[in-house]
Amino acid sequence: MSYFKPISISLSPNIEPDDIKLALNLIIRPWLWKKGKAIRDIEEQFKKYLGVKYAVSFNSGRSSFFAILKALELKKQSSVLLQAFTCSAAINPILWLDLKPIYVDCDTDSFNVDISDLKAKISPETRVLMVQHTFGMPSNMDEIITIVRDPKGTPGLILIEDCAHALGAEFNGQKVGTFGKAAFFSFSRDKVISSVYGGMAVTNDEILGKKLEELQKEFKQPSFFWVFQQLLHPILLNYIILPVYNFGDLGKLFLVLSQWLHILSKAVHWKEKRGQRPGYFPKALPNALAVIALNQFNKLDKFHEHRRKLSRFYYENLKGTEFQVSDNLLSENLSAKKIKHSFLRFTIKHPKAHEIIYEAWSKQNILIGDWYTSVIAPSDTKLEKMHYSLGMCPKAEELAETTLNLPTHINISQKDAERIVAFLKTFILTK
Repeated sequence: MSYFKPISISLSPNIEPDDIKLALNLIIRPWLWKKGKAIRDIEEQFKKYLGVKYAVSFNSGRSSFFAILKALELKKQSSVLLQAFTCSAAINPILWLDLKPIYVDCDTDSFNVDISDLKAKISPETRVLMVQHTFGMPSNMDEIITIVRDPKGTPGLILIEDCAHALGAEFNGQKVGTFGKAAFFSFSRDKVISSVYGGMAVTNDEILGKKLEELQKEFKQPSFFWVFQQLLHPILLNYIILPVYNFGDLGKLFLVLSQWLHILSKAVHWKEKRGQRPGYFPKALPNALAVIALNQFNKLDKFHEHRRKLSRFYYENLKGTEFQVSDNLLSENLSAKKIKHSFLRFTIKHPKAHEIIYEAWSKQNILIGDWYTSVIAPSDTKLEKMHYSLGMCPKAEELAETTLNLPTHINISQKDAERIVAFLKTFILTK
């Protein structure tokens, strides 16, 4: 039994008292759950922030990606290039539309797409390149844009940016999400801003933008019960689940039971781990979640500053240890390259990463590193259903065995970060 204060990386980590108050106010006002002005307000805020013509909201990042792909009206079995070392949520929209995912290996320093492997895997059947900005570190957009403009004699590649981790990140002073034909963002429970579920598709293309607006209407709103589940999530986490994490496995059991009884929804439905589509995707963004997303968006600068501060602390205290820490994760080095990282999480490498994650959780009540412990997350995803075979992307598979990510969200205090670093250093000394 652990009596340490729980430190979580993914259980609605951005939620603060004002967000809880909003959720409590909304949960007793169901007439505001589906329709309201907050939907258009968050879309207008995104258009202004990114400088784009169209920002169309949906109930998740994968619904947003699905809408973009559907609006492109691609032929069935058209190839979509995307990196491994990703989540099933980034792959399933491709499968749901009967398109063909082609996996590209990763650069082991940036965790993003490996440019050499990308060039090698472009074929005449390739129609879309989906670029992921992993953990908020922008991909090398100079090289990617060059490839897109000259794709080895193909009819032309359509560039879509996966900005689920990267709201506010920049490359050469330009915000990610504005380089390609379209991009999508996520407001999931553990992203830069969080409304438990939510997402946005953005584009400057007039035809694509109009189609996205049509699809938003076509998809309609999720059910009242689904909205209720999402509003309940931060309330139960704040008042019950996280507090009782202090008492052995009680909090963990309560969370699992709540999800099993469908009181709370899971971040990834079991069907998605098998390439299937749950009934609540794709849908439009309901007003209640737009209210929370808008409140989170208004705190974006504060969130970024806090993440930068904690990332510098991790860097300074882990650099030179057995943990591999990339210099690309130091904000000063990024500034010199005109790059801004969202620092959604601070990712390090160690040969015993999985053992560290388990020991932190079981002995210290520290929930860390729960992203990409498999080449396609979550770890119990059926790889064959994702059309992935082991050996396709060896660098990505190596990263899945050796990376762990540390929390940087607003509810991680300096003392929490010190405790995490102390645990990591103790682990090195005792193993």
